[in-house]
Amino acid sequence: MTQIGIEKVGVYAGSAVLDVNVLAQARGLEMARFQNLLMQRKSVALPVEDPVSFAVNAGKSIIDRLSTGECDSIRHLIIATESGIDFGKAMSSYVQHYLGLGRHCRTFEVKHACFGGTAALQTASAMLRSPARPGERALVITTDVARPIPHTYAEPSQGAAAVAILLGPNPGLLLLENKTGSYSYEVMDSCRPTADIETGDPDLSLLSYLDCIRGAFEDYKALTGADIADYFDGLAFHTPFGGMVKGAHRAMMRDQKHMPPPAIAADFDQRLRPSLNYCAEVGNIYSGSVFLAMCGAIEALAGRTPTSSERTLPRLGIFSYGSGCCSEFYSGIVQPGAATELAGARIGEHLSQRHPLGMAEYERLLELNRKSMFGVENMDFDPSDISDLYRQTLKGSGRLVLRRIESFQRQYIWA
Repeated sequence: MTQIGIEKVGVYAGSAVLDVNVLAQARGLEMARFQNLLMQRKSVALPVEDPVSFAVNAGKSIIDRLSTGECDSIRHLIIATESGIDFGKAMSSYVQHYLGLGRHCRTFEVKHACFGGTAALQTASAMLRSPARPGERALVITTDVARPIPHTYAEPSQGAAAVAILLGPNPGLLLLENKTGSYSYEVMDSCRPTADIETGDPDLSLLSYLDCIRGAFEDYKALTGADIADYFDGLAFHTPFGGMVKGAHRAMMRDQKHMPPPAIAADFDQRLRPSLNYCAEVGNIYSGSVFLAMCGAIEALAGRTPTSSERTLPRLGIFSYGSGCCSEFYSGIVQPGAATELAGARIGEHLSQRHPLGMAEYERLLELNRKSMFGVENMDFDPSDISDLYRQTLKGSGRLVLRRIESFQRQYIWA
């Protein structure tokens, strides 16, 4: 059976960003409670940015680094999202077109809240482990644009971004181990019952997350014999916000290893905090949050000597959770060239180039973004709505942007 792993990644986190401390103060949130989110900034979509344009821009950052032959080897395109734009037509068809992928490429879309990205990753990996053609690759793209819930503690964490992952037989970043643990059951902790409503029970969601990380790891442990404390050199968890990850780690180390608080804090700083670096700058991006955390973790692990003498390369433990719910614990081995490969993605450079928003601009964007949401039949973008912002962020960038919607069909142009 063919070994499969992550060859390249691409991240597009939009062109605008808001300091969440400014947002918290403007909303009158209790700052002591807000600080527990471990957030710094969040990406905010412009009216000409939607899940399709986000996905294409993330995928293009990979396509631009491939040869013609490598592009032709992409036989599967899977889009994971809970920000769909049509009940029937998959946005993967738009993405395939604008990325210039061949017509022999299988394309489809998956949804399962924040678990969708891992569902897409594991589906693609299974396809590639027994390929119909040698050297097949798959492009998995997670893309989500949050519907902010104003005047709540959820609002500062709700971001927007797409993460593209190229899977294939020559992983430059992470060799995926074909060993996973799963845990799922029905729970109404979070949902999107209409196009513009995000709702749920945050306390129930936290409890479900904690229940699932225990259950998924126990299933993984039964297969591998893993010890949570010394089997992994680094960890990356689904990250709605950093405080939730920190709490889950504390519960696991206390329950599994009975570690005292100082030891738990030291382990968190060593093995898990690096995974929060990018997430704290982007916010919760749902299906892609675990992959953005993975990028931060790989960056920290690249070149590090593994803790186990049985390995020559560090192992990363990954936990994925999606409301509703489904979860999975899996792992991968960080590859020797991971630092160089990740540097080629230029994630930090991209994040630093986003335009900083003030509250007035942010409030204006929240209203304008409703014009291109799910179910809109016709829309013609008026550049004057955000003329200065568009000129400063997207004009001449070569990124894909939404131009208009005619009879529900979305039309895009390269800025």
